Amino acid sequence: MGQCVTKCKNPTSSLGSKSGEKDTGKSHGKKGGAHKEGVAKSSTDVIFNGTKVSEVTVEGTTAPAVSADVWREQSAPDGEGVSLARIDQLFSCYKDEHEDAILEEGMERFCNDLCVDPAEFRVLVLAWKFQAATMCKFTRREFVDGCKAIQADSIPGICSRFSVLLEESRGEESFKDLYRFTFQFGLDAEQGQRSLQRSIAIALWRLVFTLDTPPLLEHWLDFLSENPCAVRGISRDTWNMFLNFTQSIGQDLSNYSEDEAWPSLFDSFVEWETERRRREQSDSEAASECPCGS
Repeated sequence: MGQCVTKCKNPTSSLGSKSGEKDTGKSHGKKGGAHKEGVAKSSTDVIFNGTKVSEVTVEGTTAPAVSADVWREQSAPDGEGVSLARIDQLFSCYKDEHEDAILEEGMERFCNDLCVDPAEFRVLVLAWKFQAATMCKFTRREFVDGCKAIQADSIPGICSRFSVLLEESRGEESFKDLYRFTFQFGLDAEQGQRSLQRSIAIALWRLVFTLDTPPLLEHWLDFLSENPCAVRGISRDTWNMFLNFTQSIGQDLSNYSEDEAWPSLFDSFVEWETERRRREQSDSEAASECPCGS
C-alpha cells in the first residue's frame, strides 16, 4: 500500500509502523531537561484545549508572560469551530524533524495516541477525510485541512469524530468515494505505480469492505490468491468495476453475462467459481451416497 507497504511488506498497515505493531514501550511526551544542582528552575506550560503542548524552561529567570491579546488571537477559532493554532500545535507534536510532514514514526505515535491500530478501518477513513496522497505520511496542508474538515483540533476531538465518520462512510456516494480513494492511496506515487500489487489489493479489499462485506468477496480473494501467475496486478478499472460487480451480480452468479462490459478477469473468476461450486456439490453428493458408517 504505497510507500509504507513497499518498504515494510505489510499491506494491512494503513498509516502506521513498518511492522504494523504498536510500540507501547515508547514514551511520546517531550522530555524535560535534567535538574542541575544549585540552579533554580521554573517552567511555563502552554495549554491548548486543556492539554500541555509545549514547555519553556528558564534557568535562573522567570519566563515572560504571554500577552492576553496574543493568546486570544492564537487560540481563536477560524470561524468553523476549530482553532488553527491548536491544529498547528497538534501537527508539530508528530511532524518529522527534517520535513514539514508527519512521517512513519510520527504516524505510529499519532495512532497510538488515538488508541487505534494502524491496520484498522478507522485509520483508512481518517486518511480519506484528510485526502492523504501518500501512505504513512500527512503533509501539513493535508493535516490542517483534514482537521478542519472533520471539525477537530485535538486528540480527544478526533477520537470523538470516529463514530460520525464511520457512519458517513456507509453512505452510498461516500463509500464510492472512499473506495476509489483507497486504490489511489495504495499506489506508490514515488515509483509511478499505475496498478496495485496483487497482495496489496487483496489486503485493501478486505480493509475497505470492513463494515459491509459482499458475499462474493472471500471467493474473489481466494481466486486472486490461488492464481498468482495469472494475476500480477490490479488496474484502476478492475478495482472500480469490482464495486459495481458486488452491487449488481447475485451471489449465485446467475445474472452474470460475459457479453456485458466486464473486465476479462471477472470472466475468469466466474468460470473458476462456477467450477469450484460444481466440484463442491459433487463431493457433497458423493459423501452422502457413501455407505461408510451405515
